[in-house]
This record gives sequence, structure tokens and C-alpha cells, in this order.
Amino acid sequence: MKNKLTHAAKMRLPAPGPSARRPYNIGMVLPRLCAALLLAAPALAIDLKSAVIVAPATLASPEKKAAAMLADEIEKRTRVRLPVAATFSGTGPAILLGPPPARFANRLAPAVPGADGYRVQTIDGVVVVAGNDPRGTLFGAGALLRNLRMERDRLEAPDDLRIATAPKYPLRGHQLGYRPKTNSYDGWSVPVWEQYMRDLAVFGTNAIELIPPRSDDDADSPHFPLPPMQMMVEMSRLADSYGLDVWIWYPAMDRDYSDPKTVEFALQEWGEVFRQLPRIDAIFVPGGDPGHTEPKYLMALLEKETAVLHRYHPKAQLWVSPQSFNREWMDQFLGILKNQQPAWLSGVVFGPQVRMSLPQLRAAVPQRYPIRHYPDITHSRQSQYPVPDWDVAYAVTEAREVINPRPMDEANIFRLLQPHTIGFLTYSEGCNDDVNKMVWSALGWNPDANVVDILHDYARYFIGERYADSFAQGLLALERNWRGPLATNAGVYTTLEQFQKMESGASPQTLANWRFQQALYRAYYDAYTRSRLLYESGLEDQAMLELRNARALGASAAMNRAEEILDRAATDRTAAAWRARIFELAEALFQSIRMQLSVPRYKAISVDRGANLDTVDMPLNNRLWLKQKFADLRAATDEPERLKEIDNLVNWTDPGPGGFYDDLGNLTQQPHLVRGPGAEKDPAFLESSLVGFAGRPTIRTSWWTHAESLVDAPLQMRYEGLDRDAQYRIRVVYAGDSPRGKIRLVANDSVEIHPLIDKPTPVKPVEFDIPKQATATGALRLSWYREANLGGNGRGCQVAEVWLIRK
Repeated sequence: MKNKLTHAAKMRLPAPGPSARRPYNIGMVLPRLCAALLLAAPALAIDLKSAVIVAPATLASPEKKAAAMLADEIEKRTRVRLPVAATFSGTGPAILLGPPPARFANRLAPAVPGADGYRVQTIDGVVVVAGNDPRGTLFGAGALLRNLRMERDRLEAPDDLRIATAPKYPLRGHQLGYRPKTNSYDGWSVPVWEQYMRDLAVFGTNAIELIPPRSDDDADSPHFPLPPMQMMVEMSRLADSYGLDVWIWYPAMDRDYSDPKTVEFALQEWGEVFRQLPRIDAIFVPGGDPGHTEPKYLMALLEKETAVLHRYHPKAQLWVSPQSFNREWMDQFLGILKNQQPAWLSGVVFGPQVRMSLPQLRAAVPQRYPIRHYPDITHSRQSQYPVPDWDVAYAVTEAREVINPRPMDEANIFRLLQPHTIGFLTYSEGCNDDVNKMVWSALGWNPDANVVDILHDYARYFIGERYADSFAQGLLALERNWRGPLATNAGVYTTLEQFQKMESGASPQTLANWRFQQALYRAYYDAYTRSRLLYESGLEDQAMLELRNARALGASAAMNRAEEILDRAATDRTAAAWRARIFELAEALFQSIRMQLSVPRYKAISVDRGANLDTVDMPLNNRLWLKQKFADLRAATDEPERLKEIDNLVNWTDPGPGGFYDDLGNLTQQPHLVRGPGAEKDPAFLESSLVGFAGRPTIRTSWWTHAESLVDAPLQMRYEGLDRDAQYRIRVVYAGDSPRGKIRLVANDSVEIHPLIDKPTPVKPVEFDIPKQATATGALRLSWYREANLGGNGRGCQVAEVWLIRK
């Protein structure tokens, strides 16, 4: 069911202008020039340092929270504490919350209909914040905070502030999981959670999603300030006090829900959670990731769980997703929806690992069931919406759960896919995706909002008035740091210079601001990684020159010289000052917001859960692989054999005369890869090839990456201009993060080069003949397939290197 709410962006009354064009007259020049200057001049400001926040006693809880939020957040930024009063004296500056007195109500801009809507307007030195409903007043207070000019001992509102708006999407939320697997949330206390809920509300968030005490996680974390159930109750209570909807992501974790005893246990366990929470608006049960229950048993369980839920929360909803379903289970799930149309089910969630696109799911699900988006905004690789064309140097150092402001990418994903839904609650694993949350919330309110304007609001409100543009532009620069090959992206150093200028002039309060620290951490980390990449690539080039001279030097001497050069990456580091600053900022982030950027230092649950301080020095060349090869060759006694193997190392990528080589995970060496629509049109890469990662420092760097396709789509390469009379052979490396998956190769859609086979373990090149008829036209299309109709994450069709060799 499509959302029928309409949105309105900020409405400002039009400025008066001339009603008709008049002939040019020199006598009119001066008056018109003066009028133009007046219109171009900045709006006058209302000084609110002596204002009173008026919150009548009859206001609902969200409106009372709005009053407290205004007083607290203004004081933090200005040192000015505005008093809160129940009545308005009728004179002097004031901020009026809730239904305004008649003298102001008659002068307000017309309201835009819709839940959560509000009007914020300055009238005769008074700021009126009037919500369409109590939660609308809260969001109106948030809009006022974004528009105030707040600095030390300064508090001003534009005197032409005039906003009337309501959100486009009725559901705008984020998952806030208090569990060990996250990169920061598990260290947050109740006051920190309240502050973060406030921050989200300022940008229009109206829902949060909690995680129950038992999920696919450890039972405890060394960072927990409260036991999980107790914190879950506190978070539900906090959200309710602000009027925010409370969802629960509740995976069905038990082994066999066809067993009545298992079902009975689940009903009791879930029911106890439902009983304790003061507010629940909806339960979302993922079909997989985690979960492994056949749809007919899962749906039967959820019908019973809905009845239990309604004992304690009669109006609460239950939603489900078909995540990780194979084709058989997806067909079964859709059949239940179409044929049985269960009345207890409120809607369907589109999340990671759904084997069809969101538009396809919307078309397949009966219209009576709305679709909610569950977008992964927290992960940068091996995820629902990975960073497109991410450089391997970033992928193996900053890794999957890095601080990841992606404002333009997130806006593209939002605008492309949200029209098929009623809204979203995002998938988040911590505060690393904070910018992305605010972008989604703001676009959920107004999809046409300018992303740069959203970032200006973010920078002004969270960092400070003086940083409104510089910090916003810095966030955009961090996103650009990730565009294309890192070796050629000199803008990475410019980004660091921009942040260093902000850093050098920052106050102690700004330097202690965790959002400022996050951006600095990324800027230093990006620059350090590029410096190392250039340095270590140069060392490898020097080492290969020594190996090319092995026949003159002797194998042992050439290897010794090459190894000494390669080891300089560890013994003679580059950019040591930048590295030191990264470690300082990691410590600062643990102290300020409990970011766990290291396993040994900060007790992160694992390296791949945001602990990229532990991978800051990950080798960015073939040093460790070559050193192992050298060790193997030194054990050999036959000099000609050693020289032959060194030749193979030096000429690894050489396909021979008339041949072709592709390193499919290298953006600069994949000329024959068929890319497909690409990230702009296909951000989930369901119809496009993408670069994937499975790096281990001890294997060859060309095996750290691969090209892959997802679900049942083929991965394809195309060659033109081949010798029609020649015979070709293909050498291929099947590397990736799915080593147990089988793979099949077909030429020109009809000629099978090899059937489904196991990938070699350990990874190594394998060779196959290409039948001559496959290249008889001078063109060749190669298509790789994984096993069809599987569930899970969709990965498995992964190819690292390809040589097409003319025999």
C-alpha cells in the first residue's frame, strides 16, 4: 500500500515585488538599487538570550520533552539557560510550544496536513512552535534548534523564520541495538541513549528499533553498564517519553519451530520480553540473517506470537522479512501471502539478503501489505549497499564497519528505492554511521531536500555555527576520498589539510566532540593509508627489479636484496606523525563515545566489528606472500628451478603473445569485465558486477579482491578482436570469501567450459581449453555461475584473475 501522505518543504512567504515592468528611467535607478540591496541583505536576527520557553502544563509528554530539549541543547551551545514557564506573560522574547494564543495563531502560515507536521514561525519577536500533534511539536523544536544561530553567549533566531511542513514518509527510524556485536552501543549508559534519541529527533526520526537480550550475539559485553533486559526497558521508556515508536528486531533463533515444545518455549520467552517493555509499536522478525526456519513453520509461529504480543500491547504490529530465503522458500512465503493473506501480519520488510530487488518484492507481495525498508547504512563491504569501486587498500585496513559518511550515496539509494515503501528503519551497528542516519531521517521528511543543506544543518547543530560550511564540505570530501583508485586520488591529502585547518583552530569543547573526532580520525586514516600504499607499492616495484636481475645476481642474492627492500615497510615506516594522531583519536573516541576501535586496547568484540586500529598497518603489497615464496625457494637446492620460479613471479601477469590478462578486483585492470547498470541505478548490485574482498595478508594481493555477481546473476567478461583461427586457453583464479561454493563456466551462453566444480583449496590458478568454435567469430563472452536457487548472502560467484592465453 503506497503512502498517501504528502510532504511540504519549508514554506516561506514570498517577498513583495514589483507588479509590472516599467520603462527604464534614470530616476528609478537609486530607489531600485536600494530595494535590491535590502532584499539581498541577510535577515535580521531576534536575540533570544533573555527568552522564556513557554510549555503549558497541559502539554503531552513529547511536548514537555521538547521544552527540556530546547533548554538543555541551547545551554550546551551558548552557556545560556532559558527558563521554562507554564504561561506566557504576553511581552518579551519567548519560544511558545504547543497551540499558540489567538494573537499568534491567526498569523501563522497555513498548516500542512499530516501526522508529525509542525509550524515554526517568528512573530513580533516571539518564536511559535506549533505541532499538528504532540510529536509534531517535538519535531518543530528540532527544526528550531537547526535554525538557531548558537555560539558562546549568542542565541539568535532569524526574524523571517517561517516553516510549515509535514513528512513524506510516516516511518523514519533507526535500529539501536544494545548488544556486544556493535562498535559502540554496548558501552552507552541511559543518559547517552537519551541524548542520542534527542539528536535523532532533531532531524525528524520518529522510531527506534531495539534488540532483545537473546539474538545472534554473546550474552554479555565487558562494556555493558546495565544488563540487556534492564537497558531494553529503559530505552523503551525513553522512546515513549519522546513519543517515538518502538520496534523490536526479534530473530527466531531456535533450531526447529515445527516442534511444539520449541514453539511453547518461544512463546513464553518472547512474552516475558513483551510484558516488561512499557512501549512496543511493532515487532520485526527477520526470515534469516539470522534465522533458518521454513516459511510455513515461521508464519505459524508468528501468528501465535502476535496473539501473545497483543496481551500486553493490543495495537502492536508484527512484520516479517524473507531474508536469506532460497528460491523454494521465497515461493512458499509469497504463496502464503497471496493465498492465505494472514490478517495478523501487518507488513513485509525488505532487508539485506533478499534474493529479489525491492521493486520486484513490492510487485510480488499483495498490496494489502505495506513494505518497510531495512537498509544497511553501517557496512562498507560485504553488505546490502557496498561502497562502489572501493579501493582494496581501504577495504583491508578501514574494513567493513568503518566511520562511513556517505551522504551522496545514501541519498541516491533513498531516492531510488524509498518510493516503493512506507518508510524505513535502518540497520546500524553503532555510531560509525551517524551522518548516514541524519541524512536518511532528513530525506524521510523531505525527499527533495538538498543533501548539502542537510550537512550544513548537521555541521551547524552538532559541531558549531562557524563550521556550518567547512565541516559539511569536509564530510563530502571524505566520501570523495573513497571514489576510484586510491593511488591516483590526490584529493585525499587535500581533505586532510582541510580538517587540519579546522582542528588547529578548534576550541577544547570542539576537540572533545565525538562527531568532530570521527571526521578527524577518518581524514588522518585515509591519508595515512594512501601514503603507505604509494610507499609500499614503490618498495615492491624496487624489489621486483632485483628479482628481474636474478640470473645475473643468483637466486639467493636477488631474493635477499628484494626481501630487504620489502621489509622497509615495517622497519622504516612512512607518515609516522599521521599514524600517531590516528592512535590519539582512537583513544579520544573511546573516552567520548565508547567507540571500540581495537580489540586489545578497547575490548572490541572482533576486528571486523569496527576495530580498524588493529589493521592500520595491514600490508598493502605482496610482501608477506613473496617472503613465503622466498622461504620455499630457499629450501630448494636446484638453482635453475629457483630461477624459473622467480621468472614466474616476475612475469605473473604476462598472458603471452596475443593473450589478455585481467585482475578483476583491480579497478585499473579489468578491461573485459561486463559491469552492468552500476551503483547509481543498482546500488545493491543485483544486476551489476562488483568488486568484493577476502583479503589475507599472506596471500597474493590480486587474490584479496575479486569480481562477483550476486544470487543467480552471472558474472561476465567479453572479448573482442580475437584471432579467429587461433586456439585459446583460459587460466583462472577462483578466490573470494565463499571458498566452499561451487562454480561453473560457460562460453557464449552455450559452450560449457567446465561444469559446477569445487574451487581449489588453497587458492591457485587452474586452466581450461576454450573450444575453437567459441572464438570463431573473433568475439568471446564468458559467463560464470554459482549453484542456482540458493539462499544466504547471495555471494559465491567470485573470480579474481583471468588470463586468456593464445596457444
